[in-house]
Amino acid sequence: MHPRVQLARSFARAAACLGVVLVLAPTARAEHHEKTDPHASHAATVVAPSQPIPRTSRPADAKLYIISPTSGETVANPVTVRFGLAGMGVAPAGVATPDTGHHHLVIDAPLPPMDKPLPKDDKHVHFGGGQTEVTMEMAPGEHTIQLVLGDKDHVPHDPPLVSEPVTFTVR
Repeated sequence: MHPRVQLARSFARAAACLGVVLVLAPTARAEHHEKTDPHASHAATVVAPSQPIPRTSRPADAKLYIISPTSGETVANPVTVRFGLAGMGVAPAGVATPDTGHHHLVIDAPLPPMDKPLPKDDKHVHFGGGQTEVTMEMAPGEHTIQLVLGDKDHVPHDPPLVSEPVTFTVR
C-alpha cells in the first residue's frame, strides 16, 4: 500500500477514536491522474459527530471582562489587551482542573457557536498557554473585541462565559 494511503487511513482511524468521521475523497488532481498514478492525492473532509460535544460547567457567579482597552478609548499601536476573570481560574488548554479555562479573543467578528470548539483564525485568537494579555499590531480605525472562556478542549463552558464587547479606536 502506498505510504500516503496508509497515512490517510491512520488519520481516519484516529479521528474515529475521537468520534469524528474523516471522509477521504480523491482530489481533482487524483481523478485526472488516476490512470497513471493509482495512489494520487486524496483530500479529507471532517464530518462533525452526531452526538453533542460535552460541555464543562462553570460557577454561576464567574465573570469575564476586558481590563483594557476600554470602550470609547483611542489607543496607539502596539495595542495591549488585558483580560480579566473573576470567580474562576486560568489554566492552559488540555488541563482538566475544575472551574478553570483559557481565553479566546474575538476580533471584529460575531461570536461563534457556543456549543462547539471555538475556531482559530485571525478573528478568533486562542490563548491556550493560559495568557492573560496580548500586545499586537492592529490596523488604524475602529475595532470591537470580546472574550470567550474555553474549557480544556476550547469549548465554551455551560453556560458560556463571555465578556461585554469593547469598541475602541486605533490611531
